[in-house]
Amino acid sequence: MKYLARRTFHGLALLLGVSVLSFLFAQLAPGDYFSELRLDPRVSAATVDGLRAQSGLDRPLPVRYLRWIASVAQGDFGYSLAYRGPVAPLLWPRLRATLLLAGSATFLAWLFAVPWGIWAAAQRGTWRDSLSNAALAVLLSIPDLLLAIALLVFAVQSGWFPAGGMNSPGESSVRDLLWHLALPAAVLAAGMMPSLARHVRASMLEAMDSPFALAARAQGIPRGRRLFRHLLPAALNPLISLFGISLGTLLSASLLIEVVMGWPGLGPLFLDAVMARDFALALAVVMLSAAFLVAGNLVADLLLYRADPRIRTS
Repeated sequence: MKYLARRTFHGLALLLGVSVLSFLFAQLAPGDYFSELRLDPRVSAATVDGLRAQSGLDRPLPVRYLRWIASVAQGDFGYSLAYRGPVAPLLWPRLRATLLLAGSATFLAWLFAVPWGIWAAAQRGTWRDSLSNAALAVLLSIPDLLLAIALLVFAVQSGWFPAGGMNSPGESSVRDLLWHLALPAAVLAAGMMPSLARHVRASMLEAMDSPFALAARAQGIPRGRRLFRHLLPAALNPLISLFGISLGTLLSASLLIEVVMGWPGLGPLFLDAVMARDFALALAVVMLSAAFLVAGNLVADLLLYRADPRIRTS
């Protein structure tokens, strides 16, 4: 319990620091939501100043931060000037779509990366290992944005997949949802999988070179049992940390792909908020990303605590 309490306290302190810096950077950015009104000759400067005062933008920075924190504590996440209402109702439908996309992509990436990395480690020094490293290097060198554009062109020209959206008009079936999910999830999974596979391979190779692995091989334990019953558990620690990081970056990793591929998640909403200088909405997305990062690290810490007795004894 002390370990959990300590890690939770560290996570909350990190979130507080992120909130302070994010709010400060947002307020230091030039202009605000009403800046464009000053360029309209039909709107007087007094009217713009009145709108800013009505929205609380003329108050001192500490007062605005405390009001925003109080709104976050109440679950509203501030007031959206662009949508004229609390931010929270705007977030939750988009958050579900983002979690569906990012969660599916993360699952697919780990599903392929773990067996690939184990197989590559088992083939160390052979031409198969060299071919695997070359394939992973090629996948790593392809930018996610370029792959997304290529798949969009393929979807438009072939007609096999929809080029954007989450559902077809008038459709709400699971099959239609998966049809729309396929290409964005494939882009995200292809971007994550090569790095994960390389980490799995490196962890397995380190375990294979340990004394207990050589002793297990000398005792004649079959190769498959040696890999999965002895070496893989020994290689779990860095993979658990990596799994926590992948959970923590669920939101931030998918924002750009959502914008490019037209997935109705937090990405397009965040872009619209930034373009409109709707800082309450933009800050809410930033804080959600930071919260998922903290939660992912906490999950990794708990899994390491459960898997490694050295952490429990220390």
